[in-house]
Amino acid sequence: MAHDQNLVIREDFSGSCLLTINRPDKLNALNRETILALNTAISEALADSEIRVILLTGQGEKAFVAGADIAEFADFTPAQGKDLAAKGQELLFDLVAHAHKPIIAIINGYALGGGLELAMAAHLRVASTSAKMGLPETSLGLIPGYGGTQRLAQLIGKGRALELICTAGMIGADRAYEMGLVNHIYPPETLMEGAHKLADAIKKTAPTALAQAIKAVNAGLDQTTGLNAEIEAFGACFGTEDFKEGTQAFLEKRKAQFPGR
Repeated sequence: MAHDQNLVIREDFSGSCLLTINRPDKLNALNRETILALNTAISEALADSEIRVILLTGQGEKAFVAGADIAEFADFTPAQGKDLAAKGQELLFDLVAHAHKPIIAIINGYALGGGLELAMAAHLRVASTSAKMGLPETSLGLIPGYGGTQRLAQLIGKGRALELICTAGMIGADRAYEMGLVNHIYPPETLMEGAHKLADAIKKTAPTALAQAIKAVNAGLDQTTGLNAEIEAFGACFGTEDFKEGTQAFLEKRKAQFPGR
């Protein structure tokens, strides 16, 4: 498909490639097309014997990925919502998490909602000091549906994960580093250099051993049950008044008025 080349740009280096999500006017938000384009680009890089490490970032200086395209699913039913989460996880998030080559997310700006979920699915994360991260879904009457409830708790612990999810808050790069959400932080001007340095260190190791190491680490942290529960719960949110109000408020650029419980 012709659009793939425009939505995800690939640059090859010695033993690694950089995939750049290219929707800067939409802050690289993940819509169906972008998820499909990423699936194609990542699958091709995984099949390319020249490529040892995959780097993933967003175009422009504002955002890695600012989230999912809310307008795309604002009128979905619970069944459609569940399908959205299940398909997205299968096409992109699980593909990344179970990739046999290390994938490094380069968080160059906002990584919110689906964007942070994509970064968390990657094996390693480096961030710009100006990056901002968060899972704002509960402010829309939703929950993270692309693995966020599982991977965030795994990376930073249950208490911190629930605080971020339940407040829909955002954290800066320093706090993300402190929590163990990102491996390294760099000033914006040396972010790419830092990511390539990390990739170079990985390239010195044996590719077969890397693939086995990823497999073994993932096996010990198998989240299948949790991810399936997340898909069910995400779908259920679509049948609520809170979801209708949350998404409408977002699209109308106003504060959501959720009824008291």
